[in-house]
Amino acid sequence: MRWMEPEWITVVEGPTPQFQPAREVWAFSIYEGPTPQPVAVCQMRTFNGERMLERCRRAWGEGRPVQLDFPAPSGERRWADVIAARVERWPEGDVLVLWVRRPRPMEHPENA
Repeated sequence: MRWMEPEWITVVEGPTPQFQPAREVWAFSIYEGPTPQPVAVCQMRTFNGERMLERCRRAWGEGRPVQLDFPAPSGERRWADVIAARVERWPEGDVLVLWVRRPRPMEHPENA
């Protein structure tokens, strides 16, 4: 199978996303497979939530993965597979809600 370049959502500034266990039943059905994959959800502020959501939709429509790249508290980079996304409008601005597989240390996903 040919590896396809993922669409990266990169957290450049700000704190490490706070990952909470996903409680939505549908989230577990998206990533069914031979081994259970823990699903987490996080929220991040963004300047243009609709644009971020469109990038995800376009990548998924092309059969490409979407990856979240973020700083760990130690400063090293980590990544997680994004399995679903939604935008919420708050008075303070757009919030991107991402459902992800368990975050991992940063290494090239092709080798993970």
